Amino acid sequence: MQALGIPRDDLAAAQLGIEPVPSRHRVLGFLDYFVLWADLGVGLLVLLAGTLLVPGLGFWPAMAAIVLGTITGNLLLGLAGVVGSNHGVPSMVSLRPSFGLRGSYLPSLVNVVQLVGFGAFEVIIMAQASSRLATPVLGPGSYPAWAVIWSAVVVLMGLSGPLVVVRQWLEKAGIWIVLASAAWMVVYIVTHFDLGPALARPGDGSLTFAQAIDLVVVMPVSWLPLVADYNRFARGTRSAFWGTVLGYGVANISFYGLGVLLVLVLPAGDLIGSILSIAFGAAGLALLLGDEADNAFADVYSAAISVKNVRPGWSTRGLVAGVGAIVLAIALAVDLTQYQNFLFLVGSLFTPLFGVLFADYFVLRRRTCRTTEFYPTRHAGTRANGVNLVALLAWGAGIASYLLVINLAPWLGGTLPSLTASLLVYVGLARLRGVSTR
Repeated sequence: MQALGIPRDDLAAAQLGIEPVPSRHRVLGFLDYFVLWADLGVGLLVLLAGTLLVPGLGFWPAMAAIVLGTITGNLLLGLAGVVGSNHGVPSMVSLRPSFGLRGSYLPSLVNVVQLVGFGAFEVIIMAQASSRLATPVLGPGSYPAWAVIWSAVVVLMGLSGPLVVVRQWLEKAGIWIVLASAAWMVVYIVTHFDLGPALARPGDGSLTFAQAIDLVVVMPVSWLPLVADYNRFARGTRSAFWGTVLGYGVANISFYGLGVLLVLVLPAGDLIGSILSIAFGAAGLALLLGDEADNAFADVYSAAISVKNVRPGWSTRGLVAGVGAIVLAIALAVDLTQYQNFLFLVGSLFTPLFGVLFADYFVLRRRTCRTTEFYPTRHAGTRANGVNLVALLAWGAGIASYLLVINLAPWLGGTLPSLTASLLVYVGLARLRGVSTR
């Protein structure tokens, strides 16, 4: 690896567990985070999420939902990363002061399920696209082999660690591959289709505007439980925050919008077919696939770190390999038909979870937290080592609020009501009990 110009410290960072990141590994700045989160904000799954907004909405309402949902979700994403960059701790450890040490185990395990699910969806769509590209040469039926290949690539990236992936892959190649392929598709659509009728076509009403915002918000929200896993390597909190918010914002708006356009103007009934129908679309799809693996890498690596919040003694690299094997098994057994329902489920669980974190860290503690509150000793108080029932009740109230709203008043959307409910319940109950904020 030294011969490839990869710093030894960057490789060593791959072995870090949940302990605070040492200063020698806190090396990423604004540009690093802009590239990382711009890259994580693009990909085939984001395009697929964009296609879910139409024909329920027309183009312009869909774009308005994309912009509003992105602004909302990105601010939450940036704030969740602040805890990590302030204290050098991963996401699930950042929940310990509010939930208690053992109380943080439940969201950690839920997060593992979410990340394994997203990782499997990433492998599924990469393997499906690769199989489609390879059909003229290999014939039909190559999907299982591609699932194995892409899972192996993802695991290798996880074993290399975040610093290597960001500095050696994304900044040198990955982000440029995505920009080139996306720019080609946009140019082709604009120059080969009459956009007027497609942009003026009204929606059929099968999706409300608020539901559309939820479908956009859920993509940045899905990264809330792992943003600190990467932002803990920051040189400074401000640069990490703005790099995250701006990078992910540009990518999310662009690729959701591109997904909407692909469905509106191209004849194929599925996303991969739409891309392939473009001249040189196969090359564009191949380029996107070359960069898609980093999204799955983030899911697999962070799932391993979430497990370590419960079992800190387990090997990080061993967990990465194990999670990768589970992702492969799921990818070989399921398909993408439940993707929209999966997105709504993610929103219902993680938006209110981080409402609790925001209430505790930003409102009650005002961004002050001692290291011992993240890593309580055996002799610390019962709340530090045990379970804070106030946090669990507030989380449950937020989940209930989300489910009630999307079932009884879907026009309102579940994201902001659930976030508000968990935040207010936590602050109210904490103050009622006189819980110390320091």
